[in-house]
Amino acid sequence: MTDHGNLYQGWREDPLGYWGEQASLISWDTPWSEVFDAADGPYGRWFPDGRLNTSYNCLDRHVEAGAGDRPALVWDSAMTGEVVTHTYRELRDRVAKLAGALAGVGVGRGDRVVIYMPMIPEAAIAMLACARLGAVHSVVFGGFASSELATRIDATTPRVVIAASCGLEPGRVVEYKPVLDEALTLARHRPGACFVLQRPQAPAELMPGRDHDLLAAERAASPHDPVPVGATDPLYILHTSGTTGRPKGIVRDNGGHAVALASSIPTIFGLGEGDVYWAASDVGWVVGHSYIVYAPLLAGLTSVMYEGKPVGTPDAAAFWRVIERHRVNVLFTAPTAIRAIRRQDPELDLKSEHDLSSLQAVFLAGERCDPPTAIWLQEQLGRPVIDNWWQTETGWPITARFRGGELTPFKPGSGGRPSPGFEVAALDDLGSALAAGETGNLAIRLPLPPGCAPTLWGDDEGYRASYLEDFPGWYRTGDAGRVDGDGDVWVLGRTDDIINVAGHRLSTGAMEEVLAAHPDVAECAVIGAPDPLKGELPTGLVVLKARADRDPAAITGELVAMVRERIGAVASFRTVLVVDQLPKTRSGKILRRTLRDLATGGPVQVPPTIEDPDVVDRLREAFGAIEAQAAR
Repeated sequence: MTDHGNLYQGWREDPLGYWGEQASLISWDTPWSEVFDAADGPYGRWFPDGRLNTSYNCLDRHVEAGAGDRPALVWDSAMTGEVVTHTYRELRDRVAKLAGALAGVGVGRGDRVVIYMPMIPEAAIAMLACARLGAVHSVVFGGFASSELATRIDATTPRVVIAASCGLEPGRVVEYKPVLDEALTLARHRPGACFVLQRPQAPAELMPGRDHDLLAAERAASPHDPVPVGATDPLYILHTSGTTGRPKGIVRDNGGHAVALASSIPTIFGLGEGDVYWAASDVGWVVGHSYIVYAPLLAGLTSVMYEGKPVGTPDAAAFWRVIERHRVNVLFTAPTAIRAIRRQDPELDLKSEHDLSSLQAVFLAGERCDPPTAIWLQEQLGRPVIDNWWQTETGWPITARFRGGELTPFKPGSGGRPSPGFEVAALDDLGSALAAGETGNLAIRLPLPPGCAPTLWGDDEGYRASYLEDFPGWYRTGDAGRVDGDGDVWVLGRTDDIINVAGHRLSTGAMEEVLAAHPDVAECAVIGAPDPLKGELPTGLVVLKARADRDPAAITGELVAMVRERIGAVASFRTVLVVDQLPKTRSGKILRRTLRDLATGGPVQVPPTIEDPDVVDRLREAFGAIEAQAAR
C-alpha cells in the first residue's frame, strides 16, 4: 500500500510514467507506444495508437483467468422482490449473444445505440454488448419524457434503440414503450430497429418490422467476439443532466477510460478482485456508468445493482438490508439518500436489525455533502465516510481520501485531496492562482488525466468554449471553492451559487452548512433572491425531520440566529421557508437554478431530470407568500 502523498508525488514527478504503469492493469490487443499525444483534440489524447476492447477487459479476461464462476453482477429489486446473480461467465455469454443480435441488424464499430431502460441487468448487458462491437452507447435515463428522448435520438442518430417495456416506481408502473413510440414520431432521425425487454408488469405492443423482443433475439443470436477498437475511439456518449435546449453530449473514450477506472478501484476505493461493491445510483447517470458497470467489472469485483429507493421501499432500512444480504464491502451513494434516511430514522434505529459487519466504508458524491450529515453517518456506522468530488465530464473522482493506502484526514465538508492526474487550484476571475484558503473558481491544470471527456459529441469547438477558454491552460470546472494548506479541496457549490450581498461575495454553501447543523433540519438549500437595495439577499429553504414536532416559526428564528452568529450580519440572512420537499433531479441533486427562478418570480425552467414536477407549484405558492408578506 502507498499513502496518498507518495502516490500523488509519484504522478507529479513522472506523469507519463505513472499512467504507463497504470495501463498495465488493462489487456491490450495492440500495445500503445505513446502514452499521450498533446497535439490531438482540444487538449490531447491518451494511448493514441493502442487498441483494446472494453467488454473483453470487463468480462472475458476474468473468465480466461479462472474467475468465471465469481459473481459479477447482482441485481436486487425492492420493486419486484427478485434477486438475480450473473457470474462473470454468465454475464459474458449474455453480452456476447446480445452483441450478436445487434450485429444481426447491422450494428458495427462506431454506430450509435440509444439505451432507454430502468435499473435492470439488461441495461448493463446492453452497454457491454455495444462495447463488445465497438459501437457507441448513449444511455437515456429511464422515464425521461418523449421530447427529451427524441432530442437525444436526434443528437446521436442511433442505428438501434434498446428499451424496456416499463420501469417501476413505488406504487406505480411507468410504461416506457409509449414514450419511445412518441419520441420516434417526434425525432427527425429514424433508427433501423428497436429491441424491447418485455417486463411482466406492463408488456408492450411491438411494431412489426421495427421492434424486436430483446430476450428472444438474444436467445436466437450467435455469440459475437470482442472487436478491437482504438483507445481514442468513443465508448459512450452521456448527456449532462439538467440540460435545457440542445443537450451537451459528453464523450468517453475506450483506452483512457479503462485505465483510469481500473486504477481508481484499488487506489481510491481500496478494493480488489472478489470484493463486493455497491454504487446506489442509476445507470442513466455517470456514477452508474463508471461504478455500477465499468470500474467494478474491469477490476474483477462483484457489483450490486439496486432497483429501489433508500426510503419507502418499504422503509428506511432498505440500504442496510441490501448491505447485509450481499455482504457489501463499500457503499457509494449520494448525500441526499443519506439525508432521506436520516429524516425518517434520525437515530438509525433500523440499522441494529441488520448485520453490517462486511461494510468497510461509505463514499458520498453527486453533490456536496454538508458536514453534519457526514459526521452523523460516520458516528452512526463507525466506518469511514469519504466525500469525493467529480463530474460527468471527468468520469471518476477528482478528489477523495484514498482507501488504497493511509486515509487522508476526515475533514467534514471537504471533498478530499486530488487524485493522481488532477492538479486543482482556485483561480481568481482573471485566471491567477489564489493563496491557500482563498475562495475562487476551481480549475484543473491541463492536460486532464485519462478517463476524462476528451471532447463533446461532434463539437470540439463547443468543448473548448465551455471548458477551456476562460482560463487558458486550465479546465474550468464551474465549481467555486478553495484549496487549503494541506491540499484538501473544499467545494462550495457552482460558481453561480456565490451571491453578492451589498458588494460582499458570500457562499450559499457556507450558509447551508449552518442550517444543516440544526438538529431539526433534514435537508436545506440557500439561494440568492433579488433585492433592490443590496442586489441579492439569501433565502433559506428547509425540510424538517419527520420527528420534528416544534413550532416551525421557532425553528426558523433559531436558524436565522445561527447564520447571523456563524456567518455574520453581513449575510443579511433573515428569510427561511419550511417546505415539505426540495426540487431534485432523479439522481438526488437539489435544483438550485429552479429555486432561483422561483425566487425571481419570473419564468421557471423545469429541467427534464426533475424527480417530482409538482413540487415546483407548491414552492411557487411558498415564494408568493413571502412576496405578499413583504408587500404588507
